[in-house]
Amino acid sequence: MTESSGSNPDIEISRRRLLGTVGAAGAVGLALGATGGALAHSAIADTPAGGTPGSAGSLSSLGATQVAFHGDHQAGITTPLQSKGHVLAFDLAPGAGRTEAAALMRRWSETARRLMAGETAPTGDSGIALDAGPSSLTITFGFGHSFFERTGLTARRPTALDPLPDFSSDRIDAQRSNGDLWVQIGADDALVAFHALRAVQKDAGEAARVRWQMNGFNRSPGATGTPMTARNLMGQVDGTANPKPKEPDFDKRIFVPEAGPGPAEHAWMGSGSYAVVRRIRMLLDDWDKQSLAQQEQVIGRTKATGAPLTGGDETTKMVLDKLGADGKPVIPSNAHARISAPAQNGGAAMLRRPFSFHDGLAPDGTPDAGLLFICWQADPLRGFVPVQRKLDRGDALSEFIRHESSGLYAVPAGPRAGEYVGQRLLEG
Repeated sequence: MTESSGSNPDIEISRRRLLGTVGAAGAVGLALGATGGALAHSAIADTPAGGTPGSAGSLSSLGATQVAFHGDHQAGITTPLQSKGHVLAFDLAPGAGRTEAAALMRRWSETARRLMAGETAPTGDSGIALDAGPSSLTITFGFGHSFFERTGLTARRPTALDPLPDFSSDRIDAQRSNGDLWVQIGADDALVAFHALRAVQKDAGEAARVRWQMNGFNRSPGATGTPMTARNLMGQVDGTANPKPKEPDFDKRIFVPEAGPGPAEHAWMGSGSYAVVRRIRMLLDDWDKQSLAQQEQVIGRTKATGAPLTGGDETTKMVLDKLGADGKPVIPSNAHARISAPAQNGGAAMLRRPFSFHDGLAPDGTPDAGLLFICWQADPLRGFVPVQRKLDRGDALSEFIRHESSGLYAVPAGPRAGEYVGQRLLEG
């Protein structure tokens, strides 16, 4: 880019060189968000403008890991959990329609492509991420139910995007729910994630306005002796029952078929997925008052290892009909793990990929903390909805959580080279 683009040329050169050297022994996997493949890639930092000569050095594996922007599926779906996340929704500005939305998606896509490669933003880069590698940055885009009315595309709105039903345990804040456009940002460095957040917000310009924003975190890569399933703020291993990419029906459960059922007007969602996003506040003070045994009865798994109460390790199958000495099920009938198990829901499955959040204290002095629940599925009517309905009727965990916001978004396929996200919808 030239100076006329608004970029700082010194930053531009430094960031390009930062990612320009292919590593050897210290190389790490380049996570391909579309297929889960890998390509060795590393980077050497150049001395930044105004820096101290000789201060450059090899990036750690954490900073060097790059996720591909192009592919069959958007990044940020099957990408391993990142340590920092921002989730936000936009509404198109009054008077903005399909033309403005297409221009915005072009801007956003080019910004995402560059930032995920560790380059500077196309215009007006702030330098927030100067000297950092891509740090597993992903930027994922989706469309809400209202987007199609605003852009005159209601005929192309999939039925799977119909509003979620109401659940009796919901305490939904409409101002922090839904939205025309949805963006998920994840990275293993907080400054890299914030840099992307600022770039996306600035790119919106006059076309769209932020409706809501939520910030989250996960355990940092390398914080445990061996890789393991993440824990939530209740201390529970969270995500054990997730479908695995190696399973033969994984794509069928998570991604819309390329040429699946439904009218031709909905074909643009082929290879895409649907994201359900819920802000779930955890009543941590109440939870912490429970004994370890009580907590494990609520969940149906041991807290230390995530193993089912019927024995084994985290991956051991639950024995749901096993009875204890008292004649009662070892895994209680209202245990969260039992009720949400795919085997108890006709095989309904979703890929859970959440972030934890902590936004200080609520007015009553309790922690405003919990889970930014994000789950992916090929059809929410067969994934999230039946499971949540069942949980709504008798999950022991319901006493300790509050669903405070909700959204459902159609996340189109990954862009091909030279294509922007959503182009098949907006120009098809």
